[in-house]
Amino acid sequence: MMKKISLYLMLALSAWTFQACNENKRNSDDSVENANDANDLKEQAGTGEKDDENDFAVKAANGGMFEMELAKIAQEKATSKDVKEFAAMMMKDHMAANEELKALAAKKNITLPTTLGKDEQEDVDEMAKLTGAEFDKKYVDAMVKDHEEDVKLFQEASIAGEDPDLKQFAGKTLPTLQKHLERITTIDKNMQ
Repeated sequence: MMKKISLYLMLALSAWTFQACNENKRNSDDSVENANDANDLKEQAGTGEKDDENDFAVKAANGGMFEMELAKIAQEKATSKDVKEFAAMMMKDHMAANEELKALAAKKNITLPTTLGKDEQEDVDEMAKLTGAEFDKKYVDAMVKDHEEDVKLFQEASIAGEDPDLKQFAGKTLPTLQKHLERITTIDKNMQ
């Protein structure tokens, strides 16, 4: 009898703990985590894409929003003409790519983040506090790092992606990202 009561208590505690963990996931204030959780549920239910495709779409959307947010700040705060021109290019190119990705995600039943992930928002908030040459240098450093990661992400998706539409989007967008990386690397070298 005591073993049965203990077993029931352990099961009840496990169920409560599991439910509490799920509640924490659903109530996260990180839009990227929420998108990943929603996509995991869709994949498990058989109504969404596979994990790699979901991850690519979420990372691409978050990265695009991050670059747009920093570009807005750069257009206001940058002192370098090259940095301002680069920021304008970011706004134009990423706006188009972000819209195309949103349409593709809707077609594929992929949930994208609606706001920046926590880490990226913290970076944006920190950048917004900077001014002058210090801002220019930090912005350029962030864009070099971000575009190196973007190029790698999009190269992998364009080669190894399983979904033909996402693979095509990655392949189509990759040359633009490579152009951005080349341009921001040149700006970085000229600043030193």
